[in-house]
Amino acid sequence: MLILLISTAFNGLSQRFYTELMDANYKVSVELHHGDNEKLLAGIKLFNPDLILCPFLTRHLSKDIYTNYPCIIVHPGIKGDRGASSLDWAIQNNVAEWGVTLLQADEEMDAGDIWSSKTFPMRTASKSSIYNREVTETAVKCLWEVLTYFESPDFKPEALNCEQADVIGKFQPFMKQADRSINWQTQTSDDIARHIHAADGSPGVLDEIYGQAVFLHNVHKEETLTGKPGEVIATANQAICRATIDGAVWIGHLKQKLEKGKKGVKLPSTQILGSLLPKEVKNIEIDYSKEGKQLACQEVWYSLEDGVAYLHFEFHNGAMNTQQCQLLLKVYQHIAALPIKAIVLLGGRNYWSNGIHLNTIEVAKSPANESWFNINAIDDFIHQIITTTDKLTISAMAGNSAAGGVMLALCADFVFARNGVIMNPHYKSMGDLFGSEYWTYCLPKRVGNEKAIELTEQCLPISANYALQLGLVDKVLDNNHALFYAQVKNLTQLLISDNVSLQQILNKKSEQRGIDESSKSLNLYRKDELKNMYVNFYGDDKYHKARHRFVFKISCNETPCNCNDLQ
Repeated sequence: MLILLISTAFNGLSQRFYTELMDANYKVSVELHHGDNEKLLAGIKLFNPDLILCPFLTRHLSKDIYTNYPCIIVHPGIKGDRGASSLDWAIQNNVAEWGVTLLQADEEMDAGDIWSSKTFPMRTASKSSIYNREVTETAVKCLWEVLTYFESPDFKPEALNCEQADVIGKFQPFMKQADRSINWQTQTSDDIARHIHAADGSPGVLDEIYGQAVFLHNVHKEETLTGKPGEVIATANQAICRATIDGAVWIGHLKQKLEKGKKGVKLPSTQILGSLLPKEVKNIEIDYSKEGKQLACQEVWYSLEDGVAYLHFEFHNGAMNTQQCQLLLKVYQHIAALPIKAIVLLGGRNYWSNGIHLNTIEVAKSPANESWFNINAIDDFIHQIITTTDKLTISAMAGNSAAGGVMLALCADFVFARNGVIMNPHYKSMGDLFGSEYWTYCLPKRVGNEKAIELTEQCLPISANYALQLGLVDKVLDNNHALFYAQVKNLTQLLISDNVSLQQILNKKSEQRGIDESSKSLNLYRKDELKNMYVNFYGDDKYHKARHRFVFKISCNETPCNCNDLQ
């Protein structure tokens, strides 16, 4: 069966559909819809699919497509819900339950016959978090139901009938900034958080701070600080704390609203505000050597439990800039000196890690220099983990990961992944970037040289289950986040519970590290990788152009070749 995915972008949901279908041995191709209908039609005719699925589509399909091919649209809403701001309204209106509907493409968007519809309880979280977790998992369940129905000659999709009792959704208009606006004098912290959550990822909530128009992103509720509603009362971890009528909220990131035709870059709040911040606004210093999370906006912290240190690094969208990598190294060195048996790298809940921070690099005075500093900072952190021979190290991947983030996970002794996680173990799509993070050492050790080259050259996403087949990860655990973390703890305890067995593992690791070092030193691996990276950063502009397009969401109007049979 030939299945074509048509998507506005090859985003997380599209990649999840792609890997699910590839793992099930379907023949899959991808076409990106950038508005050129003739080009899209040519791609469709070339592949001649049995079924077209549209996991993430912001443009309308032309009639000559959906009348000639069965086309199923993924809509992040309950039965009857229609409109481009479905999830935004659900979050901002604080609904208790939401859903996903897979429906047939028709003249009216989101109003075609229904093939599958399922609901899920809403969680207090950002739009991107709910989309990447609940929406994606529910959409996958609907996908398999649709495929079962598609192969059944007796199945007929359900026509949308707004008079039916179970159809409680309705058409909702496109959410504008006027709908998202915040009144700091009347709205509670919870109200404000919902507004920012509903706009997180894109477009953010337009507001004004010290006379500067900015979009608000990445909000966390503050539990103790108070002040005059709307005022910035503190900073910490590059976030700002703004008082509300019943408390305060931390805002981690801002994006400047620039004149028409220009786009700002989402950056840590204090970086955007800079000298506009009054000197009297206190900066709260976080003691990272202290166990636990001290502030809601804190990105790096650790916990101790039964001889194990769990290191969290909850960076926004998984990006790690130079200072964040240096902080991670500092905290890791601290916990590595504690009387513990194992260190578990937990990363973030939504994104484990996506490597270097392209936004920070883009706005740097010298993007080439900042790229160099950033890659060396993450290399320093990884080197420390690889050379930790007196403790067990484990990467526990609850969220998706890409590029250097994947390679960071591979430097640990064991890698556990949540079922459903997507990995992109490659760099080349970012302007032919070579990559570092000791990938030339860690990746071939797990999958062999031939497969390492294939993974890094093909630039395709892979599922956790396929990663397990390759040996890229050691175990795939439960899809549910809570169960995943519980299983990680149980497995870690099993590995360290027998002191004799643990010491044997550590002795073998230390011995292997010595053998590897004598064969080719870590310094030489790093030197060879950085020679290539130096050319990427300073020798040509392919990486810089690709990074610019990525940061500013500029389409290159090309569909990457994602139709190769990876498995």
